[in-house]
Amino acid sequence: MNWHEDSNDAEPIDGGAHDLDAEPVVVTPVPRRNSDVFYMGDTGRLPLDGRRALCQLLIGPSIDQMRHAKLWPALIRSEAAIRSALSDLFLELVLDRDSGVAFTRQADTEDVDAPVLLRSSPLTFIDSVLLLYLRQQLAEADARGNRAVVAETEMAEALAIYEKNLSTDRAGFNRRVAAAVQKMKENHILTRLPGQEDRHEVSPALKLLFSAEDVSALSSVYRKLRETPAAKA
Repeated sequence: MNWHEDSNDAEPIDGGAHDLDAEPVVVTPVPRRNSDVFYMGDTGRLPLDGRRALCQLLIGPSIDQMRHAKLWPALIRSEAAIRSALSDLFLELVLDRDSGVAFTRQADTEDVDAPVLLRSSPLTFIDSVLLLYLRQQLAEADARGNRAVVAETEMAEALAIYEKNLSTDRAGFNRRVAAAVQKMKENHILTRLPGQEDRHEVSPALKLLFSAEDVSALSSVYRKLRETPAAKA
């Protein structure tokens, strides 16, 4: 609230004239926002676009150069400061400039008891098989210099060969496949192409989650499952 006093109406106190010798009242100005301070009490060190990139990493699951055209360069510019901020939370930044993708994961703190901030999503057998299929599609697309795109019908056909490994009927198996595909969408492993309900792009983040060695090992396991005869009722 602002106060205004008309000097003509003011009454002198203790003789009036001696008040001229009183110490002036010091008024502390209210801090003004500048290019580095965005709200009262802000002590952050990141620029605005760097903070937005950090928030996206924490929201998850990743920053993609294609989907996040503004956040990606901000992430690159503030990489060191963002890594430091994540380290304070026992998190580390995984960044692949060639693939144009970045995400966070829990740091390996060894014997240090650290809180786990990132939520985990347990994988079912069908989830794992689908992830392997998508990782293979990503590798093949990379070899051609393309982005990996898959159709829901193609994913269903690829998983159908594992139906015999689950004790369920056809309808039940189809529900599990649909649930696995939906989980990939919710975690942004699959992103629907604009105007195409059935076709989705595979996130390049899978290359960082599954190495070539992981793919080879999993492929061997699932190949044995495919070749195992179905159990007779």
